[in-house]
Amino acid sequence: MVYLCSKKRLSGKENTMAGSSYGKLFQITTWGESHGKALGVVIDGCPAGLPLSENDIQIFLDRRRPGRTKISTPRKEEDQVEILSGVFEGKTTGTPISLIVHNTSQRSADYGEIANYYRPGHADYTFDRKYGFRDYRGGGRSSGRETIGRVAAGAVASKVLYQLGIRLTAYTRSIGPITIEEKQFDAQAALETPTCMPDRAASLKAEAYLADCMKACDSAGGVIECRIEGCPPGIGEPVFDKLDAALSKAIMSIGAVKAVEIGDGIQAALHKGSENNDAFMMRDGKVTKSTNHAGGILGGISDGSTILLRAHVKPTPSIFSTQQTVNRQGEEIEIAIKGRHDPVIVPRAVVVVESMAAITLLDALLVNMGAKMENLRKVYQK
Repeated sequence: MVYLCSKKRLSGKENTMAGSSYGKLFQITTWGESHGKALGVVIDGCPAGLPLSENDIQIFLDRRRPGRTKISTPRKEEDQVEILSGVFEGKTTGTPISLIVHNTSQRSADYGEIANYYRPGHADYTFDRKYGFRDYRGGGRSSGRETIGRVAAGAVASKVLYQLGIRLTAYTRSIGPITIEEKQFDAQAALETPTCMPDRAASLKAEAYLADCMKACDSAGGVIECRIEGCPPGIGEPVFDKLDAALSKAIMSIGAVKAVEIGDGIQAALHKGSENNDAFMMRDGKVTKSTNHAGGILGGISDGSTILLRAHVKPTPSIFSTQQTVNRQGEEIEIAIKGRHDPVIVPRAVVVVESMAAITLLDALLVNMGAKMENLRKVYQK
């Protein structure tokens, strides 16, 4: 009986052992490897009737596409998306949407040597310990190319949110020691600078800093910030599925992200209660706040103000300087990594953070539909 119960639990949707699915009602399942034939995503739970084209998705994928700037990997991939199912005559049908992107520029020979040793900062060792076998070509499933499926799904979620008046804007806040100046904020610059910084002067400084890192065969990390405007109050659950907890899980699931902050984040620990509390006030007949230290979320539920989150991203672990490691035989060795790698992950991860935030928020909105009887009456009462 115990065996049968355990087997039943493991076979349930919530206990998928591979961990490649995310979401409750708006659920995505990503698939594919860096050097496999293709990568993609299956989206289940997208409402029918959403106008959707491949171009809607391509705009997002182009923002993470490799080889676009001098501070990204030289690997050239067009990352052209193809819709396989779930869209008919330009609109979603309510059935699963399947999206595919073919790999066209694999150079697996660059990774032949790493089959027998563990790269510092990578998941080689942990994959071996978990599975006893790994796809060493470009990191396989743990490669940054895994995020293609996330971004494609995020494009769909963002289009749904846009129709509800919700806007997401993500950008690079800092690279290494270079941080943007708030007074220089220019949203258009974030789409045009190679660093995705909304501050052109800071971007130039960051580019110079990265050039020095590359000369030294090293890499850099940074911080991505995401603002969500237009989210109504009341979204999120009060206990385990708090909106800030869900967003944190979504962002932390992105490879290379090491910390997530909501609102003032860790700075809140340095403030007094009188400094950290956001005073409520009335404006145009609506409840609002005089400040937003909480980052738009109170008690795990959105309060109607701007949701602000930050993702702290580690330096690219693939660096060309000599490093110490061990091989599968337990011998200590020195290595020099080959291949095509980003000197900084942050700019290409900006749209990934934005996409995961969109997927999470849309899922929370759909779950919230059942929170009040009045919601059900609006939809179903005759």
